[in-house]
Parts: sequence; C-alpha cells; structure tokens
Amino acid sequence: MVDDYFSLFFFGFLAVAFLSAAIKILREYERGVVYTLGRFTGVKGPGLIILIPFVQQMVRVDLRVLVHDVPTQDVISKDNVSVKVNAVIYYRVVDANLAINQVENFMLATSQLAQTTLRSVLGKHELDEMLAERDTLNRDLQVILDQQTEAWGIKVANVEIKHVDLDQSMVRAIAKQAEAERERRAKVINAEGEQQAAEKLAEAAKILSREDNAMRLRYLSALQEIANDRTNTIVFPFSIESMVDVLKNPKE
Repeated sequence: MVDDYFSLFFFGFLAVAFLSAAIKILREYERGVVYTLGRFTGVKGPGLIILIPFVQQMVRVDLRVLVHDVPTQDVISKDNVSVKVNAVIYYRVVDANLAINQVENFMLATSQLAQTTLRSVLGKHELDEMLAERDTLNRDLQVILDQQTEAWGIKVANVEIKHVDLDQSMVRAIAKQAEAERERRAKVINAEGEQQAAEKLAEAAKILSREDNAMRLRYLSALQEIANDRTNTIVFPFSIESMVDVLKNPKE
C-alpha cells in the first residue's frame, strides 16, 4: 500500500517536472531563442511554447525599449578643455537571434560601446559646441551607435547627453568671457548711437549755415531753454539790435 502511494507520488512528480520543462508561456513583448541539442533552431513566441525536455532549451529575450545610463566619462574637448559628460541611451532588441548568438551580453556590450563612442565623438568638438549644439551631438551619437549595434540585432532609438560638468575655474573663465562680450556689445551700440547723432548734427549744421536768421532763431530758442533755469545768471554776447531785427523780420 505504501509502495503504491510512493509510486503514485513519484510518477506525479515526474509528470509535473516534465510539463514544467516542456511548456513555456511567453508574454507579448518576449521572444524565445530555441536550441535543439545545442544548435539554434528558431525564434518562437509570444504565447504557448512546447519544448522537448532535456533536448531543447530556450533563452528569453525582452523586446521592450531598454533605458541605460552611460556612466560619467572624462572627455578632452578639441580646444583642450577637460569636462565630465554623462548620457542616457534608449535601445531595443529587433532580432533576438543576433542579440543572443552574435554577442555574449548585448546589454554590457551596448553600454561599453556607448561609453567609448561618447568620448570619441565629443573629443572632436570644442566646448562651445558641446554646450550650444547638444541636439546635433545627440543625433551623431545615435547614428554611430545604431550602425555599430546593427550586427547585434540592436536598434538604438535615441541618445541624450544629460550633463556637461566643468571645473569651477573654467566656469569662472566662461563667466568673465560672457561679461566681456556684453561690455563689447554695449560699447559698440553706444558708438553707433554717437555716430548717428553726429551725422544728424552735421546735417542740421549745414541747414543752419545756409540761413543767418535760422541760426539766430536757434540761438533765441537756446536762450529760452536756459532761462527756465533760474539758479544761474548767464551773460550772452548777443546785441539788442540783432534781436530786434530778428523779431521784426523773422523771414529775412
């Protein structure tokens, strides 16, 4: 009787072990790379997959977009400025066969490739380009990584440079440079204003020089403006006769 129970339990255990090894369920975003006696025999999924236990093995592959932080890299720019740069990379597996059979660990390989490519690409640009043309650099990194990972069945969707950290001495130097540039622009604008004012004054002087009465009227206008200030006494070398002549004959 005991032997019957033991036999029943033993065969039940074997049946459960057989079914668990033979039946696999893959989610919608998963694929299974199947090997038969060690040889690649196809990619299956999603859904219910039946394998021959001890003869076939399966490796699961996630097809969703993976997000990986590229560790901070020390980069020497083209103009010999040392910066620390980190980035984030978005990629996914598009061919499960290549991702498993062509590279040992596609996640580690993609991460290492992203680090070396980041240093290589940014090292060809000056600091100003790193700070002002980040979108262009992101596209360049994405194209290069996508081309190199294509053989692994990997599609690099996007690369984003997160931070470009500078040494404090370099930050101060950039601030001084920006301040000097602002002062230069202010001086240029001021000089342009003085030039335009001088041109207008020269034109006015030419007009006034053609009419004596016009000059006298301008002189009287200046007197009226100064007369509003009652704090000073001002003596002008201007004859009464000339003033009378102007008032009597303003159009002559």
